[in-house]
Amino acid sequence: MNKHEPSYYEATANGVKSRPQLVGDHSADICIIGGGFTGTSAALHLAEAGYKVSLLEANQIGWGASGRNGGQMCQGHNMGHADLIDKVGKETADLLWQTSIDSVTMVKDLIAKYQIDCDLTPGVLHVASKARHADEIKKAVEYKRQQLNYDGVDYLNASSVAAKLGTDRYHGGEWYKDGAHIHPLNFVLGLANAAELHGAKLYDNSTVVEYTDGKNPEVITAKGRVKCRYLLFACNGYMGHLNGPAARKIMPINNFIIATEPLPDTVTERINPERIAVADSKFVVNYYRLSRDGRMLWGGGENYTPSFPKDIAGFVKKHMVATYPELAKYRIDYAWGGTLAITLNRMPQITRQQENIFVAQGYSGHGVALATYAGAIFAKAVQGSLEEVDAFEKLPSRDFPGGTLLRWPGLVAGMLYYSMLDRLP
Repeated sequence: MNKHEPSYYEATANGVKSRPQLVGDHSADICIIGGGFTGTSAALHLAEAGYKVSLLEANQIGWGASGRNGGQMCQGHNMGHADLIDKVGKETADLLWQTSIDSVTMVKDLIAKYQIDCDLTPGVLHVASKARHADEIKKAVEYKRQQLNYDGVDYLNASSVAAKLGTDRYHGGEWYKDGAHIHPLNFVLGLANAAELHGAKLYDNSTVVEYTDGKNPEVITAKGRVKCRYLLFACNGYMGHLNGPAARKIMPINNFIIATEPLPDTVTERINPERIAVADSKFVVNYYRLSRDGRMLWGGGENYTPSFPKDIAGFVKKHMVATYPELAKYRIDYAWGGTLAITLNRMPQITRQQENIFVAQGYSGHGVALATYAGAIFAKAVQGSLEEVDAFEKLPSRDFPGGTLLRWPGLVAGMLYYSMLDRLP
């Protein structure tokens, strides 16, 4: 079993505990593969409803992207509402838009209900790295306010953004007043603890090696097996070859974060006095925020290979210093990476593969809220409410060209092209 990777989140985690390995034969109403946001949320919602739940995690709960990400959540999808209408019609587009609002609300409600100490902090700002991006953002805000009657977002001009962030680097921004950011590892650990309080069985060090389908699927690990009525694949970027049809829908990519030493108050009050989370409009996104103890947590840079850069700190720090040169002199205390999954359309794939087998994956950078919500969608589907699963299934969901073996060359070529555009004026 791999324990949590060293990171700022791992160093400040609350209540990490070892859970048993699955050994022997077991039965459950529901078996969940994967102990991240999706899996623990599904386990909690199903256990609350009285189901017998077994969750199998290959490493430790929250070991993957759910315990390593930027911690940001805001309303909206990667695909705009007008584009969704073109793809799936207005009724389904409206429902999908609403899921993006409800998902953020759900995270906040779960934190309050279960008293999860995970540094919940309000405010997310999507900033324009180029002047034309500011025009696009302004139109997007007007659309949300006028067409969707959503007043939780405002457009900020360049001077207003500069006042919030202490830099004149940006050309405008989309201010999500009801967005928020959290300590993601502590959140997923809190979900897991809550699920166990309701009777769910969570297992560490229980890598699934194969499964059988049918009326009563069996999930098999090195030392045990679970026979169940319903099965949920919640593996995301760590699916591997376990479920081939699902794996062909996603591309695992690696993203990286650094945490500085605690910064002086004079610095934090100048560069982010409101302690908001920020993401820019580049294709390879920079995203950042201040931690509770005043560190800059900066995410930036990607790679598309099975291994991480040897010098993650240097790989990411250059992006931070390009925006805030004064941070160059501060020590980098933590540097880490994680693997997420993207889909071709950058929308989550939440689907029913068979009558009793479901997959939820491919959050494409929106996993904090949407993955948590996907777990609840699965719980509702088990109880007979399939409306939201049906809505996500209507989205066109194509396999990556080349399948699981040959998809990387095309992706890398595309990503390099768009990262080159990021560097142009």
